[in-house]
Amino acid sequence: MPRPKVITRLDRIPQLSQRDKARLAPVTERFVFRTNTYYQRLIDWEDPHDPIRRIVIPETGELREWGELDASGEEDYTRAPGLEHKYPDTALLLVNDVCGAFCRFCFRKRLFMDGNDEVSRDVSPGLAYIRRHPEISNVLLTGGDPLLLSTSRLAEILKDLRAIPHVRIIRIGSKMPAFDPFRVLEDQELVSTLAGASLPDSRVYLMAHFNHPRELTPEDLECVDRLLKAGVVVVNQTPLLAGVNDDPRVLAELFDRLAFAGIPPYYVFICRPTAGNEFFTVPIERAWRLFDDARNRASGLGRRARLSMSHRTGKIEVLAVTRGQTVFRYHRAAAAADRGRIMIMEGNPAACWLDDYEMAATELAGQAADWDVPDHGPTLGTWDPLDD
Repeated sequence: MPRPKVITRLDRIPQLSQRDKARLAPVTERFVFRTNTYYQRLIDWEDPHDPIRRIVIPETGELREWGELDASGEEDYTRAPGLEHKYPDTALLLVNDVCGAFCRFCFRKRLFMDGNDEVSRDVSPGLAYIRRHPEISNVLLTGGDPLLLSTSRLAEILKDLRAIPHVRIIRIGSKMPAFDPFRVLEDQELVSTLAGASLPDSRVYLMAHFNHPRELTPEDLECVDRLLKAGVVVVNQTPLLAGVNDDPRVLAELFDRLAFAGIPPYYVFICRPTAGNEFFTVPIERAWRLFDDARNRASGLGRRARLSMSHRTGKIEVLAVTRGQTVFRYHRAAAAADRGRIMIMEGNPAACWLDDYEMAATELAGQAADWDVPDHGPTLGTWDPLDD
């Protein structure tokens, strides 16, 4: 099969009627549109509610006034051009402002707008910052999609990071295995580059983004298999998306198929309140119930995911929904005082984000040390080096 062709105009999609193209034009004027011929063939065009279509094809619901462009306050943690440092041991490098396709629910859609300068093609200031901070053991390459960089450019960045002794884990956030597996299948140099950077005691992790079981095609599974054989650890994270995977049977199937392929489910995210994303949002309490249902349906290894939100104050896990209350815990916290903190909130079925809740009268608060677990440990003395 030839490499997929990029599609950036609705008039290049023959399955859309002229009426649909006219109706959706205002959406593409506000939020950028991009897909490709490989991913388009996964869509069932006979189904107007097809989940794959919903991931990449614009819809007028995106125009509702709701949310903000930087819903997690990433700007607050920018320490150098293209570098964010929110948690002590983890730094994030924005290395690209292009993706294989653009998810309609993207929480960084601001990066793809005219005039945005958060992404730095020159990563040297970010690398200099990392060198000066020996507490940073994890570096996440993201954007945009790092696998859309040329292989030679990605190799340079990996080489520079591997020359920093305290950087032990390099993570690459990418949806290319789902959007265009041929980026890996047809570039042995890329596979070799990743293999050379993934060392026995300092691994490269590929943070994949499979949102629906139908994305796991034979080509995708072969792509992942080559990465695994190259010594790259592959894990998956996905937001919980209305109309895509907000069905416990679908989510359980995704968990199991990922686990069967050697891709541990990592995070399931509450959809961030980003501008244009109300269309995809599942209220937190409903999200927890269907997530819990899905996890109970899945096999053991498929149950490893955490339901979390990337709040501006930290990564917050949804622990439980009880009669009249919702329980949260800081899985990672930007402020030391929040580390390990448990919050019990008055129930609010309409709540879509932590800010929509009010604290219950009986709040449990404290730090990880109060329960005799490591500073960075999620529970019971375990620590997951993927935590960001």
